[in-house]
Amino acid sequence: MKTPFTLSLAAGLVAGVLAAPTLAADNLAGFHNDMGGCQNCHSDANHPTDDNLTFENEQCQSCHGDLAEVAESEQNVEHSPHLSHLPGEPACTSCHSGHEKSVVYCDSCHSFEYDMPFGGKWERQEPSIDALVKANSDREKALKAAPRATTDIVVIGSGGAGLSAAVAAHDKGAKVIVLEKEPLVGGNTKLAAGGMNAAMTQQQKAKGIEDSLALMTEDTMKGGRNINDPALVEVLVGHSAASVDWLTGLGADLNDVGRMGGASVNRTHRPTGGAGVGAHVVQVLYDNANQRDIDIRFNSRAVEIIKDEAGQVKGVLVNGAHTGYYWIKAEAVVVATGGFGRNNDRVSELDPKLKGFAATNHPGATGDGLDVAKNAGAAMQDLEYIQAHPTLSVAGGVMVTEAVRGNGAILVNRDGKRFVNEITTRDKASAAILEQEGKTAFLIFDDSVRHSLKKIERYIELGVVPTNASLKALGEAQGIDGAELEKTVARYNEFVASGQDADFARPNLPRSLNQGSFYAIEVTPAVHHTMGGVKIDNQSEVLGDDGKVIKGMFAAGEVSGGVHGANRLGGNAISDIVTFGRLAGENAAKFVKQ
Repeated sequence: MKTPFTLSLAAGLVAGVLAAPTLAADNLAGFHNDMGGCQNCHSDANHPTDDNLTFENEQCQSCHGDLAEVAESEQNVEHSPHLSHLPGEPACTSCHSGHEKSVVYCDSCHSFEYDMPFGGKWERQEPSIDALVKANSDREKALKAAPRATTDIVVIGSGGAGLSAAVAAHDKGAKVIVLEKEPLVGGNTKLAAGGMNAAMTQQQKAKGIEDSLALMTEDTMKGGRNINDPALVEVLVGHSAASVDWLTGLGADLNDVGRMGGASVNRTHRPTGGAGVGAHVVQVLYDNANQRDIDIRFNSRAVEIIKDEAGQVKGVLVNGAHTGYYWIKAEAVVVATGGFGRNNDRVSELDPKLKGFAATNHPGATGDGLDVAKNAGAAMQDLEYIQAHPTLSVAGGVMVTEAVRGNGAILVNRDGKRFVNEITTRDKASAAILEQEGKTAFLIFDDSVRHSLKKIERYIELGVVPTNASLKALGEAQGIDGAELEKTVARYNEFVASGQDADFARPNLPRSLNQGSFYAIEVTPAVHHTMGGVKIDNQSEVLGDDGKVIKGMFAAGEVSGGVHGANRLGGNAISDIVTFGRLAGENAAKFVKQ
């Protein structure tokens, strides 16, 4: 039960309107010390006892309420960070640090300039994996000590691939520990908005959509410029419908079916009404992991995969943010750490034209998992293929899902003219936008598109979608030739009526743009997905430089290479992480039993 005092205190902490005596403190610990001391935040030991900061987060909520209660108490906050898309349990300490400057975790991706008492600037400076494994006395001491925990399988990463692996392995009888270096669950998966590609599903059948495994395979190979590993594509496609069934069996809603770039038919599955798929999938998987009492450890960085003299996995060395170095004894490991899109040094070294680019990825996507796997002997493939997502909102740094275009939005330049097939592959759309003046373009749509996709409502709430009842006035307010924009939309509507795009051969023309108000979002490409990574076989087993399987080592998701070739199709990432995550978990459990 939260009193009016505690709710008003929470509002003050968020809005930055604390009274003068409170502001005399240098940090939250100092502020809370005035209220009774260390026990207000910590257990009897007066310091964190686990890396999840379980007790500390519970104390925050016992006083201030959960995220919804805090958000309700906020006053004059334009975009509440407490009404976020982040799944999982509330982790107040992700932003609110006790003995150092607090930071808004959202600022690691966005640019809404949230104000916070005792706040500092978001920065991430952490040592490399190589630095952590070299000349570290704490590491050596931990390796000589007994393991702090023993399990069957360690899963590194709590995104869609990691959680799928954990749940699947558990259900095959294995004991699992999940390690996550971030303070939050979900990895890049929680940011995914578009949907999950799958062929020949019950959802397609219910809507009369004709598809085939051969057609999805053809689209995937063509999108990847035919350098994808055919054996991995066969797994991706052949198990896609089963992966949808598996998720829905766990409680997911994937009943809406749309289309994303490079697809020949509607096969992108997402929640009813077109809501964002990623956070929903993570929440479903996280809830199922909790129901199974799977041990998930946040703020816990996997530093090294430990192998025995025969080269077989025997454990993982961990660096806990609050508990230090220790190792977990395990017979198998699943590497599911995602890609390296937020590491621009690594990105630009592999693809110099992407130097300085913004990224759509979460802050933890720095490539640590690749280094851990490589140090354990894993081979790499296709690292040079890095994808830019064409539509990052210039305002706010919000990734605008491809489904907005798939549901009917068009792209125009400052001259008010279309310049590309809006649902071409991401690499082609990104290149076309970068050729326009200012290296940006504008997504234009109307109320019919808005009401067809729930995700658009969130962009509107964030204030990144200018609107006007007059198309001409909307264009002119955004620096677009308004008269030409009217002509462009009228011409496009003629194409919709005739069923054929005579200008850019766009294959789907779902609706005319002539209902209600009009909307515009200025967008530019940003680094989005790294296609290359750890080399795996069609059982999700990791291969070494000699081409042989590293016994007990599996990988899944964006950390692996070969599935997407040179360019990933929108909607194939969720299919990838769920399908190969399940496969890795099940095969790791099978390996342990053998």
